[in-house]
Amino acid sequence: MEAAHSKTTEECLAYFGVSETAGLTPEQVKRHLEKYGPNGKSLWELVVEQFEDLLVRILLLAACISFVLAWFEEGEETVTAFVEPFVILLILIANAIVGVWQERNAENAIEALKEYEPEMGKVYRADRKSVQRIKARDIVPGDIVEVAVGDKVPADIRILSIKSTTLRVDQSILTGESVSVIKHTEPVPDPRAVNQDKKNMLFSGTNIAAGKALGIVATTGVNTEIGKIRDQMAATEQDKTPLQQKLDEFGEQLSKVISLICVAVWLINIGHFNDPVHGGSWLRGAIYYFKIAVALAVAAIPEGIVASLSPPTCQSQLQRPFFQISFPSPLHYSSFVLSPASHRPSCSHHHLPGLGYPLKNDKPVRAGQYDGLVEVATICALCNDSSLDFNEAKGVYEKVGEATETALTTLVEKMNVFNTDVRNLSKVERANACNSVIRQLMKKEFTLEFSRDRKSMSVYCSPAKSRAAVGNKMFVKGAPEGVLDRCNYVRVGTTRVPMAGPVKERILSVIKEWGTGRDTLRCLALATRDTPPKREDMILDDSARFMEYETDLTFIGVVGMLDPPRKEVTGSIQLCRDAGIRVIMITGDNKGTAIAICRRIGIFGENEEVADRAYTGREFDDLPLAEQREACRRACCFARVEPSHKSKIVEYLQSFDEITAMTGDGVNDAPALKKAEIGIAMGSGTAVAKTASEMVLADDNFSTIVAAVEEGRAIYNNMKQFIRYLISSNVGEVVCIFLTAALGLPEALIPVQLLWVNLVTDGLPATALGFNPPDLDIMDRPPRSPKEPLISGWLFFRYMAIGGYVGAATVGAAAWWFLFAEDGPHVTYSQLTHFMKCNEHNADFEGVDCEVFEAPEPMTMALSVLVTIEMCNALNSLSENQSLVRMPPWVNIWLVGSICLSMSLHFLILYVDPLPMIFKLQALDLTHWLMVLKISFPVILLDEVLKFVARNYLEGKMLPASEPRQPLSRAVSTALPLRCEGACPPPFQVGVLPAHRPFLLAPGLHAQCRYIVLGAPTTSSALLALYAHLSPSFDNGCLSVLSGHRITCSPSSISLKPCHRYRPLFLPLSQLLCPLPALFSPLGGTQGHLRSQLHPEPLLPPPLPRF
Repeated sequence: MEAAHSKTTEECLAYFGVSETAGLTPEQVKRHLEKYGPNGKSLWELVVEQFEDLLVRILLLAACISFVLAWFEEGEETVTAFVEPFVILLILIANAIVGVWQERNAENAIEALKEYEPEMGKVYRADRKSVQRIKARDIVPGDIVEVAVGDKVPADIRILSIKSTTLRVDQSILTGESVSVIKHTEPVPDPRAVNQDKKNMLFSGTNIAAGKALGIVATTGVNTEIGKIRDQMAATEQDKTPLQQKLDEFGEQLSKVISLICVAVWLINIGHFNDPVHGGSWLRGAIYYFKIAVALAVAAIPEGIVASLSPPTCQSQLQRPFFQISFPSPLHYSSFVLSPASHRPSCSHHHLPGLGYPLKNDKPVRAGQYDGLVEVATICALCNDSSLDFNEAKGVYEKVGEATETALTTLVEKMNVFNTDVRNLSKVERANACNSVIRQLMKKEFTLEFSRDRKSMSVYCSPAKSRAAVGNKMFVKGAPEGVLDRCNYVRVGTTRVPMAGPVKERILSVIKEWGTGRDTLRCLALATRDTPPKREDMILDDSARFMEYETDLTFIGVVGMLDPPRKEVTGSIQLCRDAGIRVIMITGDNKGTAIAICRRIGIFGENEEVADRAYTGREFDDLPLAEQREACRRACCFARVEPSHKSKIVEYLQSFDEITAMTGDGVNDAPALKKAEIGIAMGSGTAVAKTASEMVLADDNFSTIVAAVEEGRAIYNNMKQFIRYLISSNVGEVVCIFLTAALGLPEALIPVQLLWVNLVTDGLPATALGFNPPDLDIMDRPPRSPKEPLISGWLFFRYMAIGGYVGAATVGAAAWWFLFAEDGPHVTYSQLTHFMKCNEHNADFEGVDCEVFEAPEPMTMALSVLVTIEMCNALNSLSENQSLVRMPPWVNIWLVGSICLSMSLHFLILYVDPLPMIFKLQALDLTHWLMVLKISFPVILLDEVLKFVARNYLEGKMLPASEPRQPLSRAVSTALPLRCEGACPPPFQVGVLPAHRPFLLAPGLHAQCRYIVLGAPTTSSALLALYAHLSPSFDNGCLSVLSGHRITCSPSSISLKPCHRYRPLFLPLSQLLCPLPALFSPLGGTQGHLRSQLHPEPLLPPPLPRF
């Protein structure tokens, strides 16, 4: 619809033939969809992107050089010389095709992920009697759309009516206006008005800052204002994450190293340029060694690294209840999770936990029999913009609107104060049947929106059947402390009586009991103003005067709502603690309620002192700046906060060089979401929050964040593993080429063979490594520092060690054929290293056919060893430090399959003509393959030794001294006095470690607890406990006696397994519930004495103290 802003609301409705109250019919929707239509990079852009990588460009240069060199070849080699550059180009084209395919797959995956929580719109249509939520892409011109604060406008909409006192829209994304714009419904006469002047229009993609309105869709898709200029807008480049920056730096450094090595290889062979094999031509020798340098460049470039980075990450998100808007996200670095109460770890569906009403004369009663409950239902229905909708596809009722208001809507339906007959209604019709009855009796004239200063909202209503001002009423809903201060009366039956002091105190005591008890109900006070001012006497444009209109109120009642924590939240918070992540709850609730919630979900212990770990927003503001910073370091709960507090808390935590993850769902959360390193929006949250976030939780579950952290750590580890695999393999290829050039040996591998290995045989296992399961202790490690290099000194040494063996073994396999193979020439080592001087006149090569040095068999042996050894290296890469004994190959069936496929492809180029001729290979027999296996398998033993060293000697020392590796005090889930009967030992603390999980006590790290309990102390079954009374003489009362031991807890026993030096110790459950000194040493000697007593023989435990 053109120039909708210049037309009246009646003209707009008539243009589309639609009613404001009913909406489009299904037939109209179908017709409009066909007429107007519903709503990527081009293929060429995707192809070009595949050649933008620096390493790929180096490879392309190598192919061009090979082509030029082939052009100048003479004789029989003229044709075969072109095979090599042709195959290089062919493989590069194949790599580009795979890259484009992966880009398209990634785009499709993102689109599929968006389906979990697509952009939605609230529309009225004739087939439903209430508002319904549909996907924004299904909205058509002519639809009647409802928008409210926090919504993103789904199309260009002409405003029909404003349901609040004002409507403000943030349209800076379109017009650049720095402040929100006040909208109205009057037509704008100028048909050529600019967007800023179209005050009666809502534009697609803009956000509702305040208010609520009803409008008709004028245009959709590319016909919207933002759609028209989309192609003209410059795409905003996204800042690269630390991981992306490290990968870019790695690529640049690798390209420099490649260049230096190529130059070095060419220079050290200058003396061989005039060798007889080159016909005495210095130029031919220079070109020959230049070709070797090109081969070295091909060997050094891990062509499969880019292709290996995306498939597991994009595809795995489809099975997760969360998806990342930007990847790679630094979530695996995070050390703090800030969770606002609007998204506290709950079911996100408030409900009123009452079971019914008291009996009257031993008979059940209905809510309609109580005048007070009728008025409660009336206020709940009218002070409400939410509704319920029945999702026929899922077969469940869903909320449309804010969770608190939806709880009140549900309450009205359950109370059914007017005895509405819902038995013959469909599930869609009965969703809002009782609320509809109340809304038909009273017409809502306007709304005084919620504001923080008065902490309430109200609606001005008049009787639907009478326009006389005498029947007008104002209904108020808000925070009890704010509403009660303005109440002068209280309703008793059908009359109102003055609000006496004792009555008010009684109401406040009940509210406090509800809000701070175990259930921690969220309370809302309900009140009315029976004789409100006349509408014409009220100035609705000035929100500062709303409080004076909400005075002289009559108190009606209080509703208490419960947002119960999800069952899995307590365990998730424990996992966060084990992983070195501190959870901080930020809430607008009062402090008592916030602390009670923290105790219930495990942030605080039941009896833990929280004096310096919980603050209100005002208490936080009253602290000096230095104290505020320290408060953020230790606090886990902030109550009664405002948006500015959230941003300030994030800033302080970032000043500690910590990575923060902020969760939220409301408009007020957006600044903090944007400021935090990882903004996590709720799937049911506002569009503003999602836009400001890096990640969206489709299921609104706090536990999903923990799963995302584990997923992020697993992805990071897997990425390190396939980078390690590819780099160590390529280092081996470089060593191979370098050794052959430095020792003067015949070529072991040519560029076309190296490319085949790098792109085909190596690429498949590298991709499969992305599906590695997480390490067993991945969530028992502290957060990784963002400053930690991608390749540490120890990892570099491991790359060199494994790569050195790969290169030496490859060269050794080729040399074995020349020196010892039954079908080989059996030349001497001196003849082999001086083969360039071989000719019929050289006495040193008497009886040797010089053409044997160009035989394909040694190349085949070298290539077969290289492929086999790299398949073994892929098995080594299942885990960074875990042995293959603990993580066998079948834990990643994709890797096993990829290894089998890679070997099959290798057999293909060996045994299927004409591929052996193209790759200059020869089929091997059984003797050759046995030698290949003997040379290849030792790489597994070498890496197992390196893993053992890392696991037992370096794992706890790799971090800086300021960041000890998971000290016991950091992993202790709670600290509480030991409960016992009879005589108790002196005061001490008990630390609780997670059950059913391995935990490493690194040497030299000590606990702060005098006693240790393994397993949950609240378990109703027999308590799994290791009860230790260590006197201060034993290393300051710490558990150093167990240093270096892995503690594993199971339902029937606890095992202490030494990581090194000590013999295994297995303790049955019957021997665990006793003091450690008596268990280990009846004499209670020194720490060394205790260690000397570790043995598997049973000991009789002393009398058991009762918990």
